[in-house]
Amino acid sequence: MKLAVVGGGSTYTPELVDGFARLRDTLPVEELVLIDPAAERLELVGGLARRIFAKQGHPGKIVTTSDLDAGVASADAVLVQLRVGGQAARNEDETWPLECGCVGQETTGAGGLAKALRTVPVVLDIAERVRRASPDAWIIDFTNPVGIVTRALLGAGHKAVGLCNVAIHLQRKFAKLLDVTPEEVHLDHVGLNHLTWERAVRLGGPDGEDVMPRLLAEHGERLAGDLHLPVSVLDRLGVVPSYYLRYYYAHDEVVTEMRSKPSRAAEVAAIEAQLLEMYGDPELDEKPELLSRRGGAFYSEAAVALAASLLGGGAGDVQVVNTRNNGTLPFLPDDAVIEVPARVDGTGATPLPVAPLEPLFAGLVANVTAYEHLALEAALHGGRDRVFRALLAHPLIGQVAYADQLTDSLIAHNREHLAWV
Repeated sequence: MKLAVVGGGSTYTPELVDGFARLRDTLPVEELVLIDPAAERLELVGGLARRIFAKQGHPGKIVTTSDLDAGVASADAVLVQLRVGGQAARNEDETWPLECGCVGQETTGAGGLAKALRTVPVVLDIAERVRRASPDAWIIDFTNPVGIVTRALLGAGHKAVGLCNVAIHLQRKFAKLLDVTPEEVHLDHVGLNHLTWERAVRLGGPDGEDVMPRLLAEHGERLAGDLHLPVSVLDRLGVVPSYYLRYYYAHDEVVTEMRSKPSRAAEVAAIEAQLLEMYGDPELDEKPELLSRRGGAFYSEAAVALAASLLGGGAGDVQVVNTRNNGTLPFLPDDAVIEVPARVDGTGATPLPVAPLEPLFAGLVANVTAYEHLALEAALHGGRDRVFRALLAHPLIGQVAYADQLTDSLIAHNREHLAWV
């Protein structure tokens, strides 16, 4: 089995490699190709990756290359985890929206649209090259904004599934609080990427006892603290929202915080610099603890499970993924991409039936889905008017004056990445 990672020079990659090493019985990788144009970073990450495999006795070969076409040739699956423009572009996404009092974030709001515009054309080009080199390869998209990027891939006819670590992170958190194994925890996880709610937490199976009331009663303060929301919000909703919902539920408070401290991008850039220095240590042969502060917890476990099921190693496992709606949420278009539990096998991901979504949540999902449609149109076809329409449709913006100002700022800060400017 050959796997390729586009963006293999990312500081995330040792987390992925560690998962491949530990879970080799689930996913027997014979060749892992790390692909990245940043040669210096790739050398550091690749060296650590080989040492991780060696320490854990993994027999697979690790190859590093900057040649995308050669790297993906004959691959069974290609995982895409890139960031167009790097942390510098992310830092801008997190700052210029604040000028008009809107959230500055790399996947949500105006910053998220900027990232989509930079990213979608690049990922589609990569996917076309994968299709030519390895027509049967699956594309696993971990590149944000995952929902929009996955919708672009599926719309272009690619064999693709989107992946996010929010669900598996919450599953592991709930299991720890309940003192059970993660495999016993089944989530009623529903929504869009970075816009989801856990409506139920069932033990033993999808029809098992719902322990959400118990979780909220016994651990509500801790869960709310992790989300930076008052516990009363969780009690009133009766669900555990994704932490990205804070940008909607406490928008003005978040903007005030963002204006008062350095951006998350600046923090991550400092962490990455330390990580790369550590990766260069020839004695380091495991992922360092500092990597947990980079984000992406349990990313490797989710990626291994998904790849194993897509490549035939699984038995139609149920996993939370990003895939085409196809009537699952009847108020959304079939080609919308939703994030729900799905049965995954060699044919792809098929969403499980979902209980009707309450109006309190369905309204926001419908609104953001409309924005994502317009965002993809802007990413595919360009033009100031398309950017403006997407921003005006976003529930975190929604005012003509703001949408106009943000459109000008977005274009000004992203000229080098927008072919139509």
